[in-house]
Amino acid sequence: MGEMKKDVSLVVIRRLPRYYRYLTELKESGIVRISSKALAEKMQVTASQIRQDLNCFGGFGQQGYGYNVSQLQAAIGDILGLNENHTTIIIGAGNLGRAIANYGSFEKRGYRLIGIFDINPDVVGKVINGITVSHMDTIDEFFQKQKPDIAILTIPKNVAVEVAQKLASLGIRGIWNFSNMDLHMAVEGVEIENVHLSDSLMTLSYKIGKRKGENK
Repeated sequence: MGEMKKDVSLVVIRRLPRYYRYLTELKESGIVRISSKALAEKMQVTASQIRQDLNCFGGFGQQGYGYNVSQLQAAIGDILGLNENHTTIIIGAGNLGRAIANYGSFEKRGYRLIGIFDINPDVVGKVINGITVSHMDTIDEFFQKQKPDIAILTIPKNVAVEVAQKLASLGIRGIWNFSNMDLHMAVEGVEIENVHLSDSLMTLSYKIGKRKGENK
């Protein structure tokens, strides 16, 4: 694999997980190699886009052969840091927090859940996917011993900034934020991925409305 070009567009980076997902499916189906054209048809993008995206990281295909599925999947996983075995915690053990804790693909993708925290006495002490929910009061001591890499926030919007700043002070490296509060401006020195589930739902609503209009 060639060297990654500097300042690769975030738009390209955001497409890599989709490549990884499709290549994983191909690998599990026993597919050894695939052309950019065939991969493009499967992903419903253009072959040119795939080649341009992968060229940002040095290029992987061989003329007349295409892409080695297993090697390309492993290379993209490497670019995405999936081989680093990130240790992860969840803050907020409500319905969404429990659902994420039970999500089976975490460890397959290199994320090892090591802690769950909440302040609700009805939740603290409960076991979720083999992990006992701890009270937030114990998080300082936990960080001293475990030093987790990533925190997943499934907490109310009104406490998100306070909790995120606390995590930043303890040394968290990244936050996957489901709190419906954009944290980029409020928390410095930490990589943040804000997830707005309602945005995706509203996009779906637009698509449905657009299709209704086209079918009239």
